[in-house]
Amino acid sequence: MRPVGPVKAVLFDRDGTLVHDVPYNGDPERVRPVEGAREAVALLRARDIRVGVVTNQSGVARGLISGTDVRRVNRRIDDLLGPFDVWAICPHGPDDGCHCRKPQPGLVLWAAGRVCTDPADCVVVGDIGADTEAAARAGAHGILVPNARTRPEETEAATHTAPDLLTAVRSLLDDPAPDGPAPDGPAPDGPHDGGARSGQRSATTAPAPSGGAPDPCRRPS
Repeated sequence: MRPVGPVKAVLFDRDGTLVHDVPYNGDPERVRPVEGAREAVALLRARDIRVGVVTNQSGVARGLISGTDVRRVNRRIDDLLGPFDVWAICPHGPDDGCHCRKPQPGLVLWAAGRVCTDPADCVVVGDIGADTEAAARAGAHGILVPNARTRPEETEAATHTAPDLLTAVRSLLDDPAPDGPAPDGPAPDGPHDGGARSGQRSATTAPAPSGGAPDPCRRPS
């Protein structure tokens, strides 16, 4: 269910997991975090566990929303829940044959690399079978948090399930009791680019860009 050692990163699905699912949402004003989302993410940050988002956004390929729409919604989520360390987004459609669209492992592998963590030390939390399947294919661990759109067979096939997001996160901590209440109110504004604050590693699409980009995991010599 979870790594043998301490969990180093938790990657969340976006729609239906962190926020209520609004199909092909391009409007930041329609973003509503699920109950317990802010506290769950705050618990992980308090333990120095990296947090990220891995999300399919086929509305881009379908022409229903733009990449800019996706980034605006992601920024709103950062504002409400605090900035995530990485955003990995697949803009492709289900018939495009890409390797990043869940249940393929590309998003999970890319996000794990961006936070300098082996997939075996990552947990993926999602609400459908594609999320946990992507985790398994990447060598990560998956937790399913079912909701109204989760099919019964997906719940039955899941290695581990949790009734809600906060319970899922607490199950990953050595001491599941919260250290204290999560701060109230939105996170403070700051520099932002495609879902990331200053100093963060961010992805707008997957796979990771190739070429002369510096390795974010390499320590200065």
